[in-house]
Amino acid sequence: MSDKDKGRSVNNQNMRIGMRGPGFRGPGAHLGGPVEKPKNFRKSLIRLLKELKPFNISLILVLLLTISATIITILAPKIMGKAITVLFDGIIARFKNHNAKIDLNKIYQILFTLGIMYLVAILFNYIQQYIMAGVSQNLVKNLRTKMMSKLNKMPLKYFDSNSHGDILSRFTNDIDTISSTLQQGLVQVFSSVISIIGVIIMMLTISPILTLVTVLTLPLSIFATSFIAKQSQNQFRGQQKLLGEINGHIEESFSGHIVIKSYNREEDSLSKFKNINDKLYNVGWKAQFFAGIIMPIMNFISNIGYVIVAVVGGIFVTKRLITIGDIQAFIQYSNQFTQPIIAISNIVNLIQSTIAASERIFDMLDEQELEKEDENISEIKNIKGEVKFDSIYFSYLPENKLIEDFSLDVEEGKMIAIVGPTGAGKTTLVNLLMRFYEINKGRILIDNINTKNIKRKNLRTFMGMVLQDTWLFNGTIKENIAYGKENASDEEIIEASKEAYAHHFISLLPDGYDTIINEESSNISIGEKQLITIARAFLKNPDILILDEATSNVDTLTEVQVQKAMKKLMKDRTSFVIAHRLSTIKNADKIIVMNEGRIIETGNHQQLLDKKGFYYQLYQSQFLGIAI
Repeated sequence: MSDKDKGRSVNNQNMRIGMRGPGFRGPGAHLGGPVEKPKNFRKSLIRLLKELKPFNISLILVLLLTISATIITILAPKIMGKAITVLFDGIIARFKNHNAKIDLNKIYQILFTLGIMYLVAILFNYIQQYIMAGVSQNLVKNLRTKMMSKLNKMPLKYFDSNSHGDILSRFTNDIDTISSTLQQGLVQVFSSVISIIGVIIMMLTISPILTLVTVLTLPLSIFATSFIAKQSQNQFRGQQKLLGEINGHIEESFSGHIVIKSYNREEDSLSKFKNINDKLYNVGWKAQFFAGIIMPIMNFISNIGYVIVAVVGGIFVTKRLITIGDIQAFIQYSNQFTQPIIAISNIVNLIQSTIAASERIFDMLDEQELEKEDENISEIKNIKGEVKFDSIYFSYLPENKLIEDFSLDVEEGKMIAIVGPTGAGKTTLVNLLMRFYEINKGRILIDNINTKNIKRKNLRTFMGMVLQDTWLFNGTIKENIAYGKENASDEEIIEASKEAYAHHFISLLPDGYDTIINEESSNISIGEKQLITIARAFLKNPDILILDEATSNVDTLTEVQVQKAMKKLMKDRTSFVIAHRLSTIKNADKIIVMNEGRIIETGNHQQLLDKKGFYYQLYQSQFLGIAI
């Protein structure tokens, strides 16, 4: 691992882990599925409520609408029971007296009232869903904006110590979890609690004895749900673990299929896949089985209560203790009783996951930002390019020393090559120069001005950087090259491309400079990507140029051409060249040989060879095959 990758090994972790992190809502996410629990539930909940504070009026309105719609829904069976009672009494009266009439007008009035009530309830539900959709989307929009703003203020060490998949998961899975919970879960909590209270009250008004019978089935429901949910959760946890394994194996098989075939290891790969797949099958069907039997068991328990209510209620009707309409209403209430309880048990898990997702977002928002800059610092318009490192101390972690007492004077317009073994601190040095990291001790001066007294944005306008790891965004080739300079003209872009020997291959593309580079940049070669990034540096025409093995991905012929272009670009310009191939730095004005964060040798190519020291050994190992 090179020094520029120090602390970044997690970045190369399989992205699927981040994408299936907290907030993942796959099968079983509610019915006993694995639930991500927050470290500090109360603190994160309070903070999430603070984020919702701007929407207090909307939330109060939603609460009122939900309460109203729920109350209407609860009252409906009781009113329906009155209609049935009127109909039943009319039928009984006709048996006794054929001239008796059923009071159809009263029934029509009751049914009309019910129709109005249901329409009002539907309208209230529609309005509250509309409002909650706005609240949830506005909240996640605000959170995403804060997160993106925060990322731009983060030091590079945050990205070194957190996998890209995990950061992406916070923007996607965690945000999606919060959005879904607010849109549906929050309203469901309100309506479920109100439903339970309302249903119990309505049942008590009909018959306290029947209410007691119904409530007695509740412990059995809770016990059954808890037992099955526990079994289901264990199986879903195992399922997700195995899903991660099988996805990882499939990804490895696809990305490394050439190696697998070249070593004739197809059977081994298939055998490993079958082994994981069999385990996933066994765990998967158990997980789905346990999740699937929750509702049938709950219905069975509910039906036991239903039978008891029907028998006892029938006896009460014969004794004229209650009316038949009340029995019908009570049966509806008993059926409604378990539904909000199941909903709340599922919502509890969802809320746990939501608060955990919120906690991860808040942890990111609380990360330490780059050091604040003095707003009164005046901007520098021009620089010559003199650079001085004065007794620099720096380490990524306090316990792991990297650069100690490093000093270096670089004259204006000179080419400085930096070489050394992996982990020597080469890339770290230029990262400090560009203030991607802040030094622990010492000074870095540009034209005798401490870089800490230059705003980061101002400082970086004078610098151009070409990295070994190319970065192109989804857009046209022209846009990618123009990234190096605002408002660049087409003529400037073409000229920069010619200087970087990129114009020829770009011209051969069907759409030329308007060719769109896809997200993976797979429609152009690695070498072509490198040439585009070099053209970008040519276009910027910086005062200080930083090259980190910039020609590593181009062929030998193109490298020779690019080296000529680089030589032209570096002429009379301060340049730092991090090199692994020593053939590319023979003409450097000064070569700095680093090891363990210190300069161990300096000089030009010939001087260092004559010393027969560390540089000489590096050179021999590359060109003569002699081991160091």
